[in-house]
Amino acid sequence: MNKQFKLILASLLVFSVMLNGCKKTETVTADNTDLATHADDQARMSLESDAVSNDANIAVDGYGSFNGKIENLTGVICDASSVLDSSNGIRRITINYNGQNCNGARTRTGTVVLSMPLATKWKDAGAVLTIEIQNLKITRVADGKSITLNGTEQVTNVSGGKLRDLASMSPITHSISSTNMSITFDNGTSRVWQIAKKRVFSYNNGIVITTTGTHNDGNTTGISEWGINRFGKDFVTAITEPLIIRQDCNFRLTSGQVTHLHLMANVVVSFGLDAQGNSISCPTGVYYFKSIWTGANGIVRTFILPY
Repeated sequence: MNKQFKLILASLLVFSVMLNGCKKTETVTADNTDLATHADDQARMSLESDAVSNDANIAVDGYGSFNGKIENLTGVICDASSVLDSSNGIRRITINYNGQNCNGARTRTGTVVLSMPLATKWKDAGAVLTIEIQNLKITRVADGKSITLNGTEQVTNVSGGKLRDLASMSPITHSISSTNMSITFDNGTSRVWQIAKKRVFSYNNGIVITTTGTHNDGNTTGISEWGINRFGKDFVTAITEPLIIRQDCNFRLTSGQVTHLHLMANVVVSFGLDAQGNSISCPTGVYYFKSIWTGANGIVRTFILPY
């Protein structure tokens, strides 16, 4: 395994953007609290879904039978073990999560099964990888809150190519879709969301991941997730400014913006900020995100939280 690929794998393992709750000193209405909670829920679900996709990339790039190489990886995903098997014309990797992740921000337990036809190589343009998530419980260490994911994602290697070769080739594009992603929240409420994203992997002083939404609904474009939130309200989340993750910032989410629509107010969430809500370059400490919406009384609410 070449040194550059080892660096890419190690860096991908570091990537984990976990939101930490924070208590505001102002008194807010129940509606405002619901909006803040939904913004947190969506960010956690989206980021954990992306984290599973990152683990899938590590696994399929590492197991030789998926890409025609002789190298196999065991234990590279630090909070999981993996097993490769093939039967009935399908190649599978089973990832069993069993504890705290590399940076200690959260714990994961549960199973993810990756599958692809035996005749397909992941490096081929148009190759489709199925990710089946089974009772994947993610607990945030900072406050003990958890979400549990169940469902299936389809990841398509639109452009072809392997991430290990990214530094010497054109950008690699993956699309991610799901129609049945079930989220169980820490209060026991379960909902089903849908996902439609494009992730472009490029190289600029390290890997850069640019994520956009690909679903359209009427005049609303760039939708990445939609469904019913924990409070029983319909919503759509649109990526209004691409979400940028950079390897040279320890795979942190360095910038981007999403807007939550169809709720009692539209909530705009911006990432890559300092504690005062100003855009910053890669920090030595934590990043913050800022949620802004206007209530029915015309008062603009702003919440700044760390992630």
